[in-house]
Amino acid sequence: MPPTIQRVLRTSWVSTQLSSRIGPPYLPFLYPPYRSASILAGLSDNPSAYHKKIRRGRGPSSGKGKTSGRGHKGQKQHGKVPRGFNGGQTPDEVVHGVRGFENVFSVDMKPLNLEKVQSWIEQGRLDPSKPITIKELAKSRCVAGVKDGVRLLAKGSEKITSPLNIIVSRASASAIAAIEAAGGSVTTRYYTPQSIIRVVKGETDPIHSLQSQIAIEGQSEPGNYLKRLPDPTSRKDIEYYRDPAHRGYLSYQLEGGQGPSLFFKTPGTGTFVAKRVKKKAISAAENRMW
Repeated sequence: MPPTIQRVLRTSWVSTQLSSRIGPPYLPFLYPPYRSASILAGLSDNPSAYHKKIRRGRGPSSGKGKTSGRGHKGQKQHGKVPRGFNGGQTPDEVVHGVRGFENVFSVDMKPLNLEKVQSWIEQGRLDPSKPITIKELAKSRCVAGVKDGVRLLAKGSEKITSPLNIIVSRASASAIAAIEAAGGSVTTRYYTPQSIIRVVKGETDPIHSLQSQIAIEGQSEPGNYLKRLPDPTSRKDIEYYRDPAHRGYLSYQLEGGQGPSLFFKTPGTGTFVAKRVKKKAISAAENRMW
């Protein structure tokens, strides 16, 4: 059997001649690296990348032998039982019925108390000199798992010592009064679940939108973001953020004496025009009885 290239290259004379003529850059291709068998034997995948299949019916030592984990006799061993099956008698859903319903118009607001905000400020995790938005609250882990927005509540309002400029989805009347008594301000603005995700990622401005005119001390000018914040489109949301009592960011749209409702007009603000009915002229001939 003729000698292989590797055996020829391992000789001293051939290796010295090739190394002097070919040069160092090509030497790694002439001498491939070698690994010991111990390194190859220790290779393994990620712990969660492989799930070993359970081998059933392979003896009692496996833990799934004999009955294969199904137990003895009965319908659960011999076949499959449908969900809600109650032994053949009338199902509970038919006897008692299904009560209640799921309100598709409900919103899941994350509660946030004032005592937690003050605690985060004392720890240095929130800066009271800048506007506090959902982005700052999420980054500092003051709130987590926000879905539809954040609702500000007044628990621990007596602990508020520094003026705050906070922007949330909703706020209670007691929380608004406590922050304004300390020299701060509360602004409620509209968010959607998708916009909250973009705000936390830094892809959307957490304050400004097309219809907003929010002016807060210490805030920066609107930056160049890829996507903008949405504004409310449903009547219920529009009326909430038009209400000055809620400190809504759309309250500037109201004129003097006008209410936030889009349907009911404030008494005294509308104009009443009486309809005039023209009487038909009756001729003398038509006015005769006979």
